[in-house]
Amino acid sequence: MISFVRGLALALIAVGFCLPLGAPAQAGCVGLSGTADGFDKETAVSRAQLALADYVKEYKAAKHLSAVNVSAMRASPQPYWRSSVSDNQFCFGINCGIYKPDIVNAHSHTLCWHGVVSPYVCTSGAKVCW
Repeated sequence: MISFVRGLALALIAVGFCLPLGAPAQAGCVGLSGTADGFDKETAVSRAQLALADYVKEYKAAKHLSAVNVSAMRASPQPYWRSSVSDNQFCFGINCGIYKPDIVNAHSHTLCWHGVVSPYVCTSGAKVCW
């Protein structure tokens, strides 16, 4: 009986040493994006960045994460009415620079294009790591 208790105690100690080593294996990263439109570039950019920030908050809550590291990542455009965005949709007539350059800050990378209904549509992307 004493040997059984000793064996059980040693097994529990061994499991206790292995648990902290398993925590880093659960760490990872995911790319998230948010898309929004607007009648001017400033509105579309701010709405897209807000949509991304809301998505990061929802993701943290859904995954029960207390803290995450958010960094800028270029995401693929996520148009509402099309399956993709062609190169000529990033330009509008002679004002080709009106939708570019991309807006990059510490927490998001935003790109904009000419929308079907709205003049501006933007997608903001971020890499979220825990």
